[in-house]
Amino acid sequence: MSAPSNEEKAGAGSRAKGPVIHRQSIWTRATHWTWVVCLFFLLLSGLQIFNAHPRLYIGQESGFAYDNSVFSIHAERTPEGGVAGVTTVWGQRFETTGVLGFSGGGDQPLQSRVRAFPASVTIPSYQDLATGRVVHFFFAWALVGTMLVWFVASLVNGHLRRDIVPRGADIKGLPGDVARHTRLRFGHGRSYAPLQKLSYGLVLLILFPLIVLTGLAMSPGINAGWPWIVDIFGGRQTARTIHFCVMVLLVAFFVVHVAMVVLAGPVNTMRSIITGKYRIDAGEEER
Repeated sequence: MSAPSNEEKAGAGSRAKGPVIHRQSIWTRATHWTWVVCLFFLLLSGLQIFNAHPRLYIGQESGFAYDNSVFSIHAERTPEGGVAGVTTVWGQRFETTGVLGFSGGGDQPLQSRVRAFPASVTIPSYQDLATGRVVHFFFAWALVGTMLVWFVASLVNGHLRRDIVPRGADIKGLPGDVARHTRLRFGHGRSYAPLQKLSYGLVLLILFPLIVLTGLAMSPGINAGWPWIVDIFGGRQTARTIHFCVMVLLVAFFVVHVAMVVLAGPVNTMRSIITGKYRIDAGEEER
């Protein structure tokens, strides 16, 4: 049996340093940070809009004479005379007082404490559906415009083909890459690793278009002009539910993405997405 290689002996961050290369184009960097700003305002204004009717349904309509909700956040009176926050998922009830449904300090008026999502995570902080919609629509169209710029630029410079769309070799190498990530062993290569490609491809080619299309499906103007968009999602209420679920997935991606940046070397990674320069591991320049 041969002795383990230097790479096998090395842990994350201890590999021999290679040269600094130019890894990210100006288009990738500019659109990345534009998305950061857009998604921040879209998330917080979206929670403001959700608070106006904090229930999700499947189908064409929401029930009034019947209850067909699959998710809800609300406040209700307790037997002791107090107020509790309750979140319901597919009929399963969870008490979420202090986080969802009923939150805030005891010195605040009761009406301001009865909110699906607390004031600290909505734009604006007070309940104002009109302002929330204005902010949401502005950054939604900014996101769409940025997506188009990124797609054209990435198609022209090869970033889409080279770094985003997975190839057969990426699928084959995925199990090994997952194993390395679970052991917190992060390589610094010239191109993205298989897990990076799959995650970025999922977000950029599936989740981003899906959240835009489901957002359009909730627009009365789009409903009138292109009703087929509503039909492909099985109704406006189903589109709203999918829209919310995709938002949750994007938040989860953001959390994991930031964690990976920190674990893989924040200075090198942040330099890459700010200046385009990235230090790779020794030997990677030959691949």
